[in-house]
Amino acid sequence: MKIIGERINGSRTRVGTAVSERDSGFIQRLAERQVEAGADWLDVAAGTPAAREPEDLVWLVQTVQEVADVPLCLDSANPVALAAAIEQVQQTPLINSISGERARLEGILPLLSATQCAVIALAIDDSGVPSGVEDRLVAIRRLVDELRRAGVPDERVYVDPLVMAIAANTESGRIALETMRAVRTDFPEMHIVSGLSNVSFGLPVRTLINRAFLTLALEAGLDTAILDPLDRKLRKALLAAEVVLGRDRYCLNYTRAYRARLLNGPVAKESPK
Repeated sequence: MKIIGERINGSRTRVGTAVSERDSGFIQRLAERQVEAGADWLDVAAGTPAAREPEDLVWLVQTVQEVADVPLCLDSANPVALAAAIEQVQQTPLINSISGERARLEGILPLLSATQCAVIALAIDDSGVPSGVEDRLVAIRRLVDELRRAGVPDERVYVDPLVMAIAANTESGRIALETMRAVRTDFPEMHIVSGLSNVSFGLPVRTLINRAFLTLALEAGLDTAILDPLDRKLRKALLAAEVVLGRDRYCLNYTRAYRARLLNGPVAKESPK
């Protein structure tokens, strides 16, 4: 399972302040901590108005790359900001995201055609987020057709079924999981990605809901997650689920995490003889 570290997002108050004040130290510490915790990509989102976003996103990319040697997930719907950031990246990035919405298609498809960037594809179109599994699959298939016509191979596509808040609709988790299973069957070369925080919005003890959803999503075909890698309990649930599902060959990741004191606290020292 691949992890996209979600914490460098200007919608977070402290990160937004760091972006506006060009506090590189804060951003770089956040990047380093996520990489140390196991992030495979770092999501970078300026979260600023369109006129400022290109400059702010470029600054974030340059700042993070000074200390982090992992690829970036460029989080923006602004093609001008994305194009500026792509020119600065040291490793091929993941673009977050494209959808079936015509304006976003017309802005982002040319960037994908001209580069080797991978992309997160959202199950949404100009009508909004489809309410049921079949309608989401229709939106996904239409988007996949557009991506294929633009020359984007399936292996560069990360389909996001868009899990919505369970507090608003108790069927949201089931709909997302069933969509994942269908995508895995219909598009076996594509990846499946999901952001975990939406599912628990509006509920108490959100991390508990996030852990339950992550475990079920892994069984449904999830292979990439946008999450907080500093959430130690979530990482432990991920390691355990991968062991149970046979995804951790010889249980190596699990046992390494134990030896690194990531599961149950410090390893007990042997008593002196």
